[in-house]
Parts: sequence; C-alpha cells; structure tokens
Amino acid sequence: MLYSSVIRPYLFRNDPEVAHEWAIDWMERVSAIPPVLKLMEALYTVKDPVTVAGIEFPNRVGLAAGMDKDGRCAPGFTALGFGHVEVGTVTPDGQPGNPKPRMFRFPEEQGLINRMGFNNKGAAAMRHRLEKNFSRATRRGILGVNLGKAKVTPLDQATQDYVKGIEALGPLADYITINISSPNTQGLRDLQGASYLNDLLGPIVGSRTQVSETIERALPIFLKIAPDITEEELDVILDALQQHGFDGIIATNTTLARPGPFSRVDEAGGLSGKPLTDRATEIISIIAQKTKGQLPIIGVGGIMTPEDALEKIKAGASLIQLYTGFVYGGPDFPKQVAKYIAQNT
Repeated sequence: MLYSSVIRPYLFRNDPEVAHEWAIDWMERVSAIPPVLKLMEALYTVKDPVTVAGIEFPNRVGLAAGMDKDGRCAPGFTALGFGHVEVGTVTPDGQPGNPKPRMFRFPEEQGLINRMGFNNKGAAAMRHRLEKNFSRATRRGILGVNLGKAKVTPLDQATQDYVKGIEALGPLADYITINISSPNTQGLRDLQGASYLNDLLGPIVGSRTQVSETIERALPIFLKIAPDITEEELDVILDALQQHGFDGIIATNTTLARPGPFSRVDEAGGLSGKPLTDRATEIISIIAQKTKGQLPIIGVGGIMTPEDALEKIKAGASLIQLYTGFVYGGPDFPKQVAKYIAQNT
C-alpha cells in the first residue's frame, strides 16, 4: 500500500531511467547491510522449492535481466523474496548503450518501452562485484548471468563475445543465459535465424563444457528468445537447442509489436508489461507442446498479477521472471506471486 500510494507516485514523477538508478542505488546500499537483509528475508521469503535444469530453486519467482545490469544488488533482490536473480545483460567490455532518453512509462496501459542498448560496465567489473558481494560460498539465492553481444561486434563474430562472457562469469553463476533477442542492439535478433544459430551455439556449448570441467559442476545454459518470431522460426530454434544440448529456454524478451493504443506511440524499442502478457504465454504454450514438456521454460513477459504468473506455469513454464510487473507492483509483488503459485500448484 505504501508503495502504490506514496513511493510509486514519487518515482513516476521523475524520468524512468533516473528513477531506476535511484532504486538500484538504494538496493545496493541495502545489499551491504546484513541485519537488514536478514529482516527482509524473514518478511519476504516464500519457500516453494523446485528443481529445474539440475538446480534447486527456492521458489519459482525470479528477477528478469535488465533490472540489475551490473550485479550491484543481487543480495538485496534475493532478500526481497526472489528465488533467483538474473543479472545483466553484460557484454565483455563496458558500453554506454543508446542515447537518452531511452526508457518510457505508460501507466494507464501498464507498459514500458525501452531502448537501453545493453548499457553496462563490462564482465570484469561484474565479476569483481559478484566475487565480493554474492559469491557462491555466501549467497542464499540462485544467480543467473545474462550475456549479450557488444554493439561494435559484427554478427559473424558474435560468438566470441558470448564465449568471453562464459569464461569470465560462468564460474560464478548457477546458470548462464544467452541473449540474442533484445531489439535494441542492431541486428542482434538475426542470430535467432538458421544462418547464424548453429554456428553460434556450438562454440558456446564448448565453452560451457570447459568451464564446467574447471569448476567441477554442470553449468546450465539457457537461450532467451523474442516474442516476435513465427512458428517456423521457433522450430529452428528448438531444433538447434536440442542438437547442442541447451538446458532450457527463456520466453520471452520485449516485443517490437505495438498493439492497441501503442499503435499511436512513436518511440522505438522493446515494449514490455501488460501488452505482452498474452503473447508471451502463447509462446510458452507452443514451446511446451512442441517439446512435450521436456525442455525447461522460464516464462517472462507481462506478469502484472499473480494470476498472470500462474497462467504461465499452467502453459508450461517451470519458473517465471518479473520486471515490469515488479516496477508497477513494488517490493511486495515477488512475495505475492511466489505465495500464489505455491498455493495453486
């Protein structure tokens, strides 16, 4: 109630990216205070364990990539009740992202448009921060690391960026996500097509295998896909994932579609939130049917209510992730969703 009546109105009076940075700065401070983290854990944690891709997750609700791009706040977000936190998207070297303004709110439609462009400080900076603040030995939750291609890297050399990311951050992660579906890095979604996909995924799996041998544990790897693909394109992706032994799929990223009132919105970038709810669930259902439930799915996209989350679980997702719903719903929202799923599955 406090968030919706006081905190959110204050944040929403400011530029979305500025408000986002304020929230991240605050969570970073919280993440450095163990007594506060323990109190938050007591208030927000929901236990509903589930094993996916060989990992035991404390509950089914995770934080989607994009919220904590540099891994600054993983302890704080875990203490808020997220069963897993996916940091990134991170590129091998830091990059500023696209020109500002690049994030836009649409409260009446419960949507966001962003064209951030993988702004981040790079893999080495993230590694240092995670080693210090969220190491495997001390952390309570599950850590995913979302990897992207740098803006300046040609598509035919994209593999090297993902391999570098796995080598740098794989030893610290519980799982790795390969992001080839953001609409905000020019040409990135072309990597989902048959002409690039197999050449991309083979070396990535080889790199994963080397890291797994070094750290003496399996390193699951997921692929994050766009909602704006045809069923035929999805078939190509699923065949490639099976061929190369990927452990799961994250469905979906933001959409380039502009449904309903967004047809009049003249802002480039990926649309998230309520306008994406049905399409993301549809993609999850199609994947589950095509793979007969054998490929783990993390469902993300337009989860604005606990009921939306349960629909994605019923459609075939093993886990779900929040981003825009968390922005609109506030700090109680992960607990509400996790508790609702636990009570209804």
